[in-house]
Amino acid sequence: MKISVIGSGYVGLVTGACLAELGNFVICVDNNAKKIASLKKGIIPIYEPGLDELIKNNLKKKKLQFSSSIKEAVQKTEVIFIAVGTPSLENGEADLTGIEKVARTIAQNMDSYRLVVEKSTVPVETGEWVKHTITTYIKRKVKFDVASNPEFLREGQAINDFMHPDRIVLGVESKKAKDLLITLYKPLGASLIVTSIKSAELIKHASNAFLATKISFINALARICDEVGADVEEVARGMGLDKRIGRAFLNAGLGYGGSCFPKDLDAFITIAQKLGYDFELLKVVKDINEQQKSFMLRKMKDKLWIIKDKIIGVLGLSFKPDTDDIRNAPSLDIIRSLQQEGAKIRAYDPQAMEKTRFLLKDVVFCKDPYEACKASDCLLVVTEWNEFKELDFARVKRLLKRPLIFDGRNMYEPQSLKKMGFTYISVGRGKGSG
Repeated sequence: MKISVIGSGYVGLVTGACLAELGNFVICVDNNAKKIASLKKGIIPIYEPGLDELIKNNLKKKKLQFSSSIKEAVQKTEVIFIAVGTPSLENGEADLTGIEKVARTIAQNMDSYRLVVEKSTVPVETGEWVKHTITTYIKRKVKFDVASNPEFLREGQAINDFMHPDRIVLGVESKKAKDLLITLYKPLGASLIVTSIKSAELIKHASNAFLATKISFINALARICDEVGADVEEVARGMGLDKRIGRAFLNAGLGYGGSCFPKDLDAFITIAQKLGYDFELLKVVKDINEQQKSFMLRKMKDKLWIIKDKIIGVLGLSFKPDTDDIRNAPSLDIIRSLQQEGAKIRAYDPQAMEKTRFLLKDVVFCKDPYEACKASDCLLVVTEWNEFKELDFARVKRLLKRPLIFDGRNMYEPQSLKKMGFTYISVGRGKGSG
């Protein structure tokens, strides 16, 4: 098939590269001319495992192209995915300015049938507005369809998620749109859920809101575990073996970050308010998530007493491992709070330091985890990179001023570190360990 993907961010690039890998001709479009120029040379602006190779291979095969012209993409392709950003406005609503502009430009350049597919995460009823916009601005009497095909890609595992999905949701209004999308995704052999456009739009927001709820639930439970001396890891394991619950997303820690959960939760709360329903549950989910960062800061004050002039080694800046994405990363708020108290920060992350330099001042960025430990009063683990699981703790102990570790992701075995002489503070594993 001839496909275009408008928007070359995380979702757009992965979608475009994977669709090209399946044998389609794909044009990825972005209004950032500098980004497009780099992509044409095979220079990838984000870190996503496997994406670099996938893009370069399909560029060589001429299955994948990059352009800054929506007009070119519309004229050369039949299926057009909209994957532009939908950031949060101050009131929590999703900013759909980009969606509207793209829909209008598509309408002005269509000369025959096109299938326009929402790939961005959008509020329910956006499909109706996309259809209305195209109908309003279309210049020729040509038919078109609008569909919703939400993405369920986890940063750090996005290519695997695209190629081996749990399910593919297709929100359609016509047989032609349904048949085109079924044909497109047939090579993946995945379960297809065919719904109305509104149901598809809600499936995406509902899924993210539910996963965020699981995270906040286990973090709230961790607070109780700390107070009574229980271990939240054991509780989560016992809960997770129940097939109705499952173990995934029951990891206590510093809370969720990234571009999806915070933004989608705000948007869903706002959607509900507009429809006359106060989604109080999701407001509490958001509050609990914010509290987790201050919860860890209190733990640090309890052990360090005075934060001012303390040197704190920080491991992990990205909001999760295997990505360089620092949007809404807990590390940013925690480091800023520590700096406000007068702390000096030494930080290391395998991928996210370049992006973080532009957002955080007066941070010493280190070449490896051990440099972050050197002469620090304590070590704070914020992101659960595999690299941090393999630390030489005897070396860490020698480098730190005192053997004190705050583990915001429960990565380590408390008893093992205690035997080595560390004071080990984690999340929800009893007062003895935090």
